[in-house]
Amino acid sequence: MAERVIPLVDERLASLVAQVPAQAIVPTGLLTDTRGRPLRDLRISVTDRCNFRCNYCMPKEVFDKDYPYLPQSALLSFEEITRLARLFLAHGVRKIRLTGGEPLLRKGLEELVAQLAQLRTVDGTAPDLTLTTNGSLLARKAKALKDAGLNRVTVSLDGLDDAVFRRMNDVDFPVADVLEGIDAAHAAGLSHIKVNMVVKRGTNDHEILPMARHFRGTGTTLRFIEYMDVGATNGWRMDEVLPSAELIERLRAELPLVQLDPSSPGETAERWGYADATGRHDPALGEVGVISSVTQAFCHDCNRARLSTEGKLYLCLFASQGHDLRSLLRGGASDADIASAIAPIWQQRTDRYSELRSSLPADTSPGGARRVEMSYIGG
Repeated sequence: MAERVIPLVDERLASLVAQVPAQAIVPTGLLTDTRGRPLRDLRISVTDRCNFRCNYCMPKEVFDKDYPYLPQSALLSFEEITRLARLFLAHGVRKIRLTGGEPLLRKGLEELVAQLAQLRTVDGTAPDLTLTTNGSLLARKAKALKDAGLNRVTVSLDGLDDAVFRRMNDVDFPVADVLEGIDAAHAAGLSHIKVNMVVKRGTNDHEILPMARHFRGTGTTLRFIEYMDVGATNGWRMDEVLPSAELIERLRAELPLVQLDPSSPGETAERWGYADATGRHDPALGEVGVISSVTQAFCHDCNRARLSTEGKLYLCLFASQGHDLRSLLRGGASDADIASAIAPIWQQRTDRYSELRSSLPADTSPGGARRVEMSYIGG
């Protein structure tokens, strides 16, 4: 077999300087881009490190012991993150998701959660504060996170078969410890717990039904994600994508399902509820979701922005460049200046990578540059 050579370019260095416009832009609580998409969801990466080496995200041959992770001094402090989050809320953000890398590797993360939980949206309500994790540290962290103000948690789990899961995380981590973390999240009182499973045809697609059987009726929502061409190092191939439509048919062959309405505008997952004997959704049995960014692009109502761990604002998961906000934070800019700088970045947004995917060269964004890695800006 030929050895796969992965070219490595540090796209973290590719950034645009966020400019403060000559005339201040006062936040109104509604910021829309060129396609009329409002800014509602902010995803904040708190670390670029992870203790897993999943080959669809951080393959071991690239992210090895010599990989140059960001130094601590480059990372935004909790106070800097909270300050930026407050300004994004003023522009209309309602949901904040903490991500990574693996966010629970960031020391004292519950302190950041507590700070963010004190913020308010333009409506005067607390933001929907959630976190995505691989679950490896969740059993010991769940209660502290809940006590600090975390609302919800999403756990990544790619199968119940221990051998399959250990092979996919590539660090020999057992399924049982992740399941223990999910149980701890329930015990701590975290609501609407979700489990995300990335499905690769020929790798773990035989785990679809076992996962559905396991989580059905438990109060945990299972979501299946099409294997995506994130970053430039995961060796993505279209023939390894299992279309969500085919996945739903596999489920329906054994477990009756009924399609549900979206839970909110801009929702990425298509929802399917488990049906009872009458063919109606039984809430006690729960639901599953499918995220189909490859076969059914949802760019048209994407309302998400991403803030990297060093303070760069990305407008798309498949972007190649971010906008540097850290230089404003550390350069003495006022809140009004930073809020004014954020506004035109979103207002000029045109991103629709998933709609354009088939017409673009592999591993590139619409501008032709190499895409940033998902482990750096979060999923």
